[in-house]
Amino acid sequence: MTVDRPAPGPARGRPGAAGRPARGTAAAAALVAEAVASGGLPGAVLATGLGAEGEPSVHAFGRTAVTGPAAPVTADTVYDLASLTKVTATLPAVLRLADTGALALDDPVRRHLPGFTGSGKDAVTVRHLLTHTSGLPPHRPLHQLDATPAERLAAALAEPLVTAPGTAVAYSDLGFVALGEIVRGVAGAPLDQAVRTLVLDPLGMDATRYRPPAAWRGRTAATEPRPDGSVPVGTVHDENAEALGGVCGHAGLFGTAGDLARYLQRGWLAADSPVLSPGIRAEALRCHTEGLGGRRGLGWTLRGDRWDHMARHWPGTGAGHTGFTGTSLALDPAGGAWAVLLTNGVHLGRDASVVIALRRAVCDALAAPGPAPGRHTRPGA
Repeated sequence: MTVDRPAPGPARGRPGAAGRPARGTAAAAALVAEAVASGGLPGAVLATGLGAEGEPSVHAFGRTAVTGPAAPVTADTVYDLASLTKVTATLPAVLRLADTGALALDDPVRRHLPGFTGSGKDAVTVRHLLTHTSGLPPHRPLHQLDATPAERLAAALAEPLVTAPGTAVAYSDLGFVALGEIVRGVAGAPLDQAVRTLVLDPLGMDATRYRPPAAWRGRTAATEPRPDGSVPVGTVHDENAEALGGVCGHAGLFGTAGDLARYLQRGWLAADSPVLSPGIRAEALRCHTEGLGGRRGLGWTLRGDRWDHMARHWPGTGAGHTGFTGTSLALDPAGGAWAVLLTNGVHLGRDASVVIALRRAVCDALAAPGPAPGRHTRPGA
């Protein structure tokens, strides 16, 4: 892995796969550096590449926090991945179980989760959960329930549908809570252990896990300060995930840019992926929701979806995902381009305008045709 660690100035691009420069890497890194230097973000790591082979180009900027103890951001800085958990832990675990025949994508959810009760829910399938077409609402404040984690989980599984299954796209954390429980039940192990066995260990993702140990805190980016003034470091930011014990299908994973680069390269772009067959990857990356108000693969956001962050120049075959803390992934399975952007923008508050603009600008810089674009103004300015 080639690494630049300037702070706060722009990094220089490094070669991507087979010695070819990833298009626009220097310009993309300069955009990230500028967002950090101007105070829009505490710090960030950008990793880019082309294809499954070759060392990632990694650029790190800023510090892990602006208040309290802070360290310079490096390629080894650990971030709260937030909803990247969905596509980095839960999705590949489900797909691997499907690959082995332990479950089928069109199994009724209730076959695996007897507690998934309520009117119309007998028609909800695993595929519906993966494509966000189950009919479940996006979110419920489970953390506000005066209950145990097990009781909160039972409430999540009993949540009523708001639309008929298969009729509309509605991004749902609750759907991925249910998927995490399916993985746990089918694998016969707690979710964090199942994800470790099915996904992380085969890919060599040693710096990715739920509930990171205290030894990682010195290199972990801080998230949003709490009302009492404390600054969480290594504790999941998502309130529901924390209330459910920190290990969930929708959030809770922590990891580094290098590990996520390995995930995209070896998990999704390598011909001989150790975790997913070519057939299941193709199924995951095709659109399952045409005409339903969104463009979704299995887990992945596709080009043209309302949550698509990949901007105008990223190929139409692209797929991606974002996380509330300030994280994002983008890949193009056809051309092989990929990008990992990890920030802790939420450390500065929940106004995500800088992060949203930066994600798009980075993808545009990486995929723009012709000569790499020059330096841009601060995203969101």
